[in-house]
Amino acid sequence: MEALRLILRYVHLIGFAMLLGGAIVQFVSGKLRINPAMLWGSIIQVLTGLALSAPLRGGGDDEPSPVKLAVKLVIAIMIFVMVFIPWRRKRENVNRGHFIGIIALTLINAAVATFWH
Repeated sequence: MEALRLILRYVHLIGFAMLLGGAIVQFVSGKLRINPAMLWGSIIQVLTGLALSAPLRGGGDDEPSPVKLAVKLVIAIMIFVMVFIPWRRKRENVNRGHFIGIIALTLINAAVATFWH
């Protein structure tokens, strides 16, 4: 089970890199639009996050707080919705505030994972 958890964590980090990297590339280029890396990164984040939240470690002190998991899930779903809706509508450009919101929520989700014990 430990190997599965490590693989899921690795794929989760790849999803994070795709989401944040895709967003930063778009932001720096000045074209604020949703690219496939952002879409797939957000999908990977939600799916692997759900899989990682399953009790694979046998309980005890190693289990993350259910409140922390709920907060991370809500943020991940918000990011996915913020990425999916403009992509689905095939918008050429996304509002600057909306785009900064995606980046900020991505960084906040990573901070919750890192600093909340």
